[in-house]
Amino acid sequence: MCNYNKQNDDTKELLNLLIKKITDSVGGANFLLGLIEEMKKHKPNALMYKHTQIESEHLSISWNKIVFKDKVDVLEEVLHSHKSSEGIEFNILDNENSKKRKKILNMVKALAPITFVVKPKDEQNGGGFDFKVFDSIEDDFVKINPLFMAMFFCSIDFTKKALKYNPQ
Repeated sequence: MCNYNKQNDDTKELLNLLIKKITDSVGGANFLLGLIEEMKKHKPNALMYKHTQIESEHLSISWNKIVFKDKVDVLEEVLHSHKSSEGIEFNILDNENSKKRKKILNMVKALAPITFVVKPKDEQNGGGFDFKVFDSIEDDFVKINPLFMAMFFCSIDFTKKALKYNPQ
């Protein structure tokens, strides 16, 4: 999923529109990229940061619940198994192994209530935005929010390519 060059044109266009829309709400692309770079400094993953808030020079992101390593590990395993996906519409519950499927469902239950809020430090730069981990959660279909993926799991180059995308 995080290989931008493998995405189909519809996905590239959707990512471009989504990321441009959120950059407008926080003061521009450089502010968002600065926040993502700051998030990448928190190892092994910013989701596990115990203070549930990360600040860059112009923006801050906060969330309402600490995420533990076991849930991040399950999420990374799911993403790794779908890394060659040529779109963002993949179902993370698509797993034949019932034990793995149960682990995934438990991870979904733990992460579903989390809301991430991105706010500019200066209100003149915009109102900010918020997002969740999952775009949709239905009985047998769970879709990860592409914005969540870009912010927490994909490289900074992924976001830059999405911003620069120009449909022919």
